[in-house]
Formats: sequence, C-alpha cells, structure tokens
Amino acid sequence: MAGELQLRQTLARPYFPVGQTAQLAYVLVEVIPTAMAASVQMPVNVAFVLDHSGSMRGNKLNRMKTAVNLALDRLTDADNVSIVIFNHETAVMVPTQPAANRDSMKRLVAGIRDEGGTKIARAMQAGLQELARGPQNAVQRLVLLTDGETDKDENDCLALSDEAGRRRVPITAFGIGTEWNDQLLTGIAQRSSGEVEHLQRPEQIEDNFQAVVQQAQGAIFENAAATLRLVSGVQARAVWQVVPLIKNLGYKPLADRAVVMPLEQLEKDSRRVLLVELMVDPKPAGQYRIGQIEVDYDVPQLGVRAAKEKVDLILQITPDPALTKQVNPQVMNIVEKISAFKLQTRALEDLDGGNVQGATQKLQNAVTRLLNTGETELAQTVQKEVTNLEQKGELSSEGQKTIRFGSRKTVRLSDLDLPS
Repeated sequence: MAGELQLRQTLARPYFPVGQTAQLAYVLVEVIPTAMAASVQMPVNVAFVLDHSGSMRGNKLNRMKTAVNLALDRLTDADNVSIVIFNHETAVMVPTQPAANRDSMKRLVAGIRDEGGTKIARAMQAGLQELARGPQNAVQRLVLLTDGETDKDENDCLALSDEAGRRRVPITAFGIGTEWNDQLLTGIAQRSSGEVEHLQRPEQIEDNFQAVVQQAQGAIFENAAATLRLVSGVQARAVWQVVPLIKNLGYKPLADRAVVMPLEQLEKDSRRVLLVELMVDPKPAGQYRIGQIEVDYDVPQLGVRAAKEKVDLILQITPDPALTKQVNPQVMNIVEKISAFKLQTRALEDLDGGNVQGATQKLQNAVTRLLNTGETELAQTVQKEVTNLEQKGELSSEGQKTIRFGSRKTVRLSDLDLPS
C-alpha cells in the first residue's frame, strides 16, 4: 500500500430507524494527503494571459503587476513561465523561459500600460502556444485575467478551451469587477477542466495568482478517481464535491452498482471532501456494510502507479428512537449548504428561462438556509437580489456574479472541526 492518501467517512446520521420505506443517507468522505506526499513538488509551466485594456487603468492594473511579481517569486528557478498581454491586440511580452529570469520579467511587467479594447481569443491562443514550447512533463496552467467583455470572439475562446482540455491544460479564469462575461469565463473553465473566479476587488488578484502557482506545484497526484461500489438495495442519488468548491461531480456507470468520479487537480496541500447521497432500502435492525469508496491514483514523482485506498460505508439500523435522533451537526450543516447552492443555481436557471417568480421564491428559500448555516454575508447579498427581482424583475450584475460564484465557496475545512 502506497499511503500517500488516506480516506475517512462520516455519516450525517450514525443510526437509522427500522422502517418500511427507503431512507436517504448522507455520507461525507474526506480524501486526505498524508505526510508521505508533503516533500514532493511538481515542476510548473505556467502562462499568464493578462488584460491591459483601458478599463484596467489605475488600481486594477497596478495590483495585476504586483500579483504577477509575487507569483514569479513563488515559482522555483526550474519552473517555466510566459506572459501574454492583450487589449484589442495580443503581444507575447515574455516567451516561455525559466523563472530564474524573473528580474528581467519584472522590469517588463512594470512597463505595461492600459489602453485599447478587449479581444481574448488570440491571447488565449498565444498562451497555449507558449505553453507548448515549455517542458511537457511539468504541470501545465494557463491563467487568464480580464475585467471586460471580449469583442465578438466568444466561440473562438470556447474552441481554444476545448483544445486546452484535450492537452490537459486547465485554465484558471479570473474576472474582476462586474463587467466581464461570466457565462463565457465559466465555459472557458469548464471546457478546460479549470476554474473560474470572481474577484470583487483588485486586491484579491495577488493572493489568487499565488494560489494558482502553489496549487500547480502541489498537483502531484495524477489519474485520481473515486469509485463508489454499492451493495444490492442501495442506490446513489448524487455525489457532490464540497471542498474546495461545491459542485455536482456527476458520475458514470462502471458496472452494476458501481460508479466512478474523476478527482481532477488533486493536490498534496489540501484535502478533497465529497458528500454522497444514497437511498437505502428498508432493512431490519443491525449493522450493514452498504458500500465502499475506493480512490485510485498515481504519483509519478515517487514512482507510485495505480495505488489504491479504500473505506467501507457502514450503516447502523436500530429500533431505539433515542439513537435515531442523533445527527452529526457538521455534516448536516454541509447538507444545508448544498441545498442552498442548489436553490441558487436553479434560481439562475429560472431567470435564464424568464421565470422571475420561480427565481425569486428559490432565492428567498436560499436566504433562509444560508442564515441557518451561518452564511450571513452571502445571505444579505441574496436578500438584496430578492428585492431587486421583486422591484425590477432582474438581478444586479454584481449580485448575480456573487450568487453564481460565491455560493460555491460556503463549505470550509473549519466546518468539519478538523485540522486542515
């Protein structure tokens, strides 16, 4: 057994009542890197693709420059980096080269000026071309930063994102402020198996650029996937990732009563947390093994191939009503946060379909759940948008982005009352 990962499972309810109908079970599964993985660091090949259009003037541009410099400092001398800048035109400011040349790169970054419009596709293409010139055994990342709408090249952006996905180059797309196209950047991230982030303030660029580099350096696990195997009488309803971001992993059948979910960009410095929703047929009192989670992975830097870690899913069924009232508050809090996330997501879908009344009701219900789980700030934002819907029939641009992207981040490791 390799031992670079360990698994832990926690039921939302440790005891279930004896009954005549199927029951819903929530199982929290933590995928935790161990100390055996701590010393490994991956080489990185990163391309920064940066908007310097006229709307970036002032604090946004200055913070972007500082963020690039801090990211360069976090890279090792052996890592490779390129910098592409764009407005309505594209320029390769720093062709792919070792990060050891960071001082000369910083001088070039200092000279970036704000001017012109915004055209993203050609800049993405240039970034991908620069990455192709770097070492292919390194972790590949493209970092895209913009504050505005691109000029009629959305389809080209999405096609390039598909290419990035085929080449295993995740794109982390950052949108600053309220004027960028959240549907486009979401599509870019999804098609490349990357992420999209809403930056409300320019000061957030610095930490986020450094985080991308740190995450890439820690992405030592390859081909990681979780397989859920269930016994007869147990069905999977859904599998959610809850940390680092809430999202429905979906799943594809592997065999009878077995499904598999990829665990993309699994890192040595942060655990991955899943919530599994199961329907369990009625059973008499007793202890039951209802399934098993298995995580498969490679760690090429350590020569580890096809390693496996497993954890059984154990259910207790009892006639004792006192026991069946017990719940794990941390897991139930996460269940509520996922419910709030689903309500907000469906509300945005209702709005896209013109159902303002349905969206308003779902967001109002989400406010209640957010308050119940301690997410006061997000609840206040959503409540303001409920008022906007009632009075104007639409969301504010800022509010819509906060709902779309902020709702994914409500689950934190501190919610589990566990060390990070």
